Amino acid sequence: MSIWFMIAGAVAVLGFVVIYNSLVGRKNDVETCWGAIDAYFQKRSDLIPNLVSAVKTYMTHEKDLLEKIVQLRERASRSPHTPEESSNWDGQTSQLLKTIMVRAEAYPELKANQNFLHLQSSLNEVEEQLSAARRAYNSSVTSYNNGVEMIPYNIVAGIMGYKRKAVLTVSEAQKEVPNLDRLFGDRAG
Repeated sequence: MSIWFMIAGAVAVLGFVVIYNSLVGRKNDVETCWGAIDAYFQKRSDLIPNLVSAVKTYMTHEKDLLEKIVQLRERASRSPHTPEESSNWDGQTSQLLKTIMVRAEAYPELKANQNFLHLQSSLNEVEEQLSAARRAYNSSVTSYNNGVEMIPYNIVAGIMGYKRKAVLTVSEAQKEVPNLDRLFGDRAG
């Protein structure tokens, strides 16, 4: 009879180890995916001063917009942030970059500037990479959350102190289509 207890104990320990390792792997996947997003945020952030410099001489009436994006970049680069804070700054930065690109349409000399065209292309590439990284992150978070909530994984996750993580979502401001009348109507000159 004691052999059956030993076998049951071994199976329970083996099951715990398998579940534990699975949850650790899922948590590490989430962290790896977030690291990729963070790297793309930094890459985009590194392009912003060049973009501002390229458009500054052409967009003389857009000083406030350029200052806002520089300030946002500085705030975002000061210290480590939670995914939620970074996602918020990402949304604000994306909106400002879209606004700059839309307003650039009013400056034919700027649209013909090779440096600006290269920066615009680089930013578009980074935005596409960010979009793919966000999808990978959300998929990883969903897998992690499933592990944290499903039986018997939730028991082990509770012992480990693992909690649900939030997926990255698009803010209402990011969903909004830019109002061209408002963008161009408030320009002085």
